[in-house]
Amino acid sequence: MEKNRLKTHAFVFARGGSKGLPGKNIKPLNGKPLLQYSIEIAKKIQEIDDVFVSTDCDLIADVALNSGAKVIKRPQELATDKCPEWLAWRHAIDHVSKNFGIFERFVSLPATSPLRNEIDVSSALDKLQSKAADICIAITPASRSPYFNMVKILPDGSAQLVIKPESVLSCRQDVPEIFDITTVIYATTVSYVREHSSVFSGKVVATVVPKIRAVDIDDIYDFMFAEVLLQSENYNVER
Repeated sequence: MEKNRLKTHAFVFARGGSKGLPGKNIKPLNGKPLLQYSIEIAKKIQEIDDVFVSTDCDLIADVALNSGAKVIKRPQELATDKCPEWLAWRHAIDHVSKNFGIFERFVSLPATSPLRNEIDVSSALDKLQSKAADICIAITPASRSPYFNMVKILPDGSAQLVIKPESVLSCRQDVPEIFDITTVIYATTVSYVREHSSVFSGKVVATVVPKIRAVDIDDIYDFMFAEVLLQSENYNVER
């Protein structure tokens, strides 16, 4: 390893009990298990030393092994839909540190974002280091704005903008640009995960990902949309 190079491992956290789309983590997407996309991208990144999949499911573990990743058996108490994934992050870090040696940087590549590319991952790692940040997340331009077309319903039943503009004359150019948080990548340090309890506990920076690569698969409609994009000429050009 190069002198002063930070050892970096990538992780995919894939439970077997998905409710929105049962079995989604290994469901074939354009002929390939969904989980495999994240593993393959991680293995292409020069900065990443190894790839691990944390799971409670034997079927997911088999796909992970066949795709070239190492498997971390996740305890059942860390695999429920009510358990914060942050705790699974800590468990994975402790397991790898004990069994494979100390490392410094932690990258989470959720299986639900199969359209990311190498640029997205490398950009997050670069920003994490160059901005002296605690964590780098991936964001994409939002379709709606709380200043203009997002409302909340008040107790009396009336609708009100989530954020009231300072002036009724405000235009889009006068308010902050709004982004959605994606599940494309989370890049941070081992020490940050161990010493904090959430993404926004420290200094957060972001890398911007175009919408065509920011699809987050939660249900069958997201899955179908991702498959259409994978098969489109525009997607292959914009990769």
